[in-house]
Amino acid sequence: MRDWVAWHEAYDDPSSPLSARLRRVRWHLSRALDQAPLGPVRLVSLCAGQGHDVLGVLPAHPRREDVRAVLVESDARNAGLARQRAADAGLPGVEVRQADASRVASFADALPADVLLLCGIFGNVSEPDIRRTAEAAPALCAPGATVIWTRHRRPPDLTPQVRAWFAGAGFDEIAFDALETSSQTGVGVGRLRGAPPAGPPDQVLFTFGSAGRPG
Repeated sequence: MRDWVAWHEAYDDPSSPLSARLRRVRWHLSRALDQAPLGPVRLVSLCAGQGHDVLGVLPAHPRREDVRAVLVESDARNAGLARQRAADAGLPGVEVRQADASRVASFADALPADVLLLCGIFGNVSEPDIRRTAEAAPALCAPGATVIWTRHRRPPDLTPQVRAWFAGAGFDEIAFDALETSSQTGVGVGRLRGAPPAGPPDQVLFTFGSAGRPG
């Protein structure tokens, strides 16, 4: 079993590929919050880890009081660290749930999301699981919602297909950043066009660890 707390230590190195990915995700998250309609903003982050992306943006963001965030993380230690960081930052609107993010029932009450983070997932699950999650994403979102996702571009590079799956599901691509790091990470951003399906999907989205190589 991978030690997912130790895995997060790479974020402490500003030159690491994980730190490069984090900077891009934070940049896109900040823009998504800037552009969200006035009023409450629902943010959902799946497989949130220690919440470095959300908790690195919200404390200084002008919309911090508008955001109601649910961070879903199955690892008890990572969830506890994220919960403590949110408390230390004075963010009562951030809830960290130790739960299985692959099961929509774990966060259905936080939907529909105005911002949906699917970061650090697609390099750890199978190709059918990625497609299933992309196709289910509209049902997790509010009209006009922003989805931010990541996936490495190591051979075989699946990111062109992932981009196509999100487009086919009803997301207009806002950005795709191909980071030139050793992990060759891609960061994708889409905005939901049209009305989402009625109600969240009643299915398991993915099985974490079903891919051969993490990233």
